[in-house]
Amino acid sequence: MSDPDALIRSSDPEHPANHICTLCAKFYSLGWVTGTGGGTSIRHGDKIYIAPSGVQKELMRPTDMFVMDFESREYLRRPAAHKPSACTPLFYAAFKRGAGCCIHTHSQWAVLVTLLVERDFGSSAPFEIEQIEQIKGIPKGRDKVGNLGYFDRLRIPIIENTAHEEDLTDSLEKAMEEYPDAYAVLVRRHGIYVWGDNVHKAKTQCESIDYILQLAVEMKKLGLPWTTK
Repeated sequence: MSDPDALIRSSDPEHPANHICTLCAKFYSLGWVTGTGGGTSIRHGDKIYIAPSGVQKELMRPTDMFVMDFESREYLRRPAAHKPSACTPLFYAAFKRGAGCCIHTHSQWAVLVTLLVERDFGSSAPFEIEQIEQIKGIPKGRDKVGNLGYFDRLRIPIIENTAHEEDLTDSLEKAMEEYPDAYAVLVRRHGIYVWGDNVHKAKTQCESIDYILQLAVEMKKLGLPWTTK
């Protein structure tokens, strides 16, 4: 492309290059992307917009964005001052499943829940919870209509962390296959990946899940069970 900057030049606040900056600033205020951790990616037609690595997320600008072609996975825009996000192959795994947006956070609640599940149910167990109103914010699953109900059980698989983020790709894809209705994957001692059909849904689901994870930690403190069985 003769002018790669044309891909990020827009006054529309919902243009991916602008929207990612706005979202990451909000996520920083929630404590989800402190330091330079976490990230967000949006698929826009045949292009994928990705927040860079090593940049404080609340200070990002549209000019910091990487842009990748969905089919070839080649960078159409690659800022010389930044490194591509190590999350890129994991974001791509969600986009291959039809996602329009994928969010990665280092939420403390996500980290704590992975440790509680390991302690109480074993390292291979998913996080499970039911009869919590906020579960209604999570879709039933792929090819299914509507969201989960109050009496439905939310299940989120947990994968083990690795020294390098990109090395999580195989286990994340395996978890997606084993839990085809899941819209999130927890990473032990690390955080969570959440995706949705579009930006609005991904943000709603990420907020709903984080609320549920925080509630789950507080329930454990009080000796309250996450499920009825």
